[in-house]
Amino acid sequence: MRATVRIGVLFGGPSAEHEVSCASALGVARALAGQGHRVVALGLTRTGGLRLLPEPVLAQHLGTVAAGRAIDDRLPVTGPAVELRRGAAAGTVAVTAADAPATVHAELDVVFPVLHGPYGEDGVVQGLLESLGVPYVGCGILASAVGMDKVAMKRALRAEDVPTTPYVWFDEPTWRAAADPEKLVVGLRGPLFVKPARMGSSIGISRVADGDDLVAAVEEAFRHDHVVLVEQGVTGRELECGVLGGWQPEASAVGEVRVAGGWFDYRQKYFGDADPMIVPAPLPDEVTERIRELSVRAFTAIGGWGLARVDFLYDETTGDLFVNELNTLPGFTAHSMYPKVWAESGVTYPEVVDRLVALAFARHAARPSTAHPGGTP
Repeated sequence: MRATVRIGVLFGGPSAEHEVSCASALGVARALAGQGHRVVALGLTRTGGLRLLPEPVLAQHLGTVAAGRAIDDRLPVTGPAVELRRGAAAGTVAVTAADAPATVHAELDVVFPVLHGPYGEDGVVQGLLESLGVPYVGCGILASAVGMDKVAMKRALRAEDVPTTPYVWFDEPTWRAAADPEKLVVGLRGPLFVKPARMGSSIGISRVADGDDLVAAVEEAFRHDHVVLVEQGVTGRELECGVLGGWQPEASAVGEVRVAGGWFDYRQKYFGDADPMIVPAPLPDEVTERIRELSVRAFTAIGGWGLARVDFLYDETTGDLFVNELNTLPGFTAHSMYPKVWAESGVTYPEVVDRLVALAFARHAARPSTAHPGGTP
């Protein structure tokens, strides 16, 4: 990889995880700038407009760490309206003025999407970047879409004999037509976890214990998606492992999340004062190695590239491990689990983002010669 790379950090977006994305993006931008790269910050508004963050504003945020919670230390989405177009050189993208396409504000060698949730983590922006023919960090279209869709993800994992929790799923018309909604979850033992199929950061998720209102939980999930997943709860420990790499991905140390209330919800993730993460997780060596092996298998099962965080539930009484989900664009603040487990493995935050950029170039260079000019494997 060339010594100095022009990197577009893409963040914000219309999803409910807008603020989380802005906080992750600032962490990524600081690390990239610290490695000597030129960072161009591109913020997506909640309505989908693209803004070029002015360099003085970016510099101010890079040099000043806000006190308090990690989510409060974030980039703003502000600046002139811009568009992305194919660059003058092959494999680059130009940032042009929205009202004057001939005006080029910057040329980028690679794009680092830090867009959590729908439109950024689900293959949508990956498709745009493929069509522009520019290298980009992280999973491609298919792996992003499968990783974001909890139903498709479970199917992919089960096809490769990766253990997952028992579940059912249904769409909104099926739910509305059911004479007895409880029959849709027959066979699952409580507590149940009701989730939108395509949403992250625990948004729209409800825990339903015996006697709780299943209908209210499902209606809350339908506020975020038209497909709902209902999982059988597992009484166990919440463990997380990072995956990094391309053709031969590697797994990190294992971390543990210990929280009040039975599960790690959105409020505790981003607005709690205590740090619930324990790295490394106190586990027998054989359990740690089993988690690392399953993490790589799960990543391979969805066709992953670059990075993912794999979340597990561990039932100590039976010894069973279940992959709960894969997150193809995990939180990237300095306090997030993904950089913490890699730091425990001896790979610093700046080294992680540098390796991710190198992997973006490697995938772009390896695309078939007969592929569409914008295509990558």
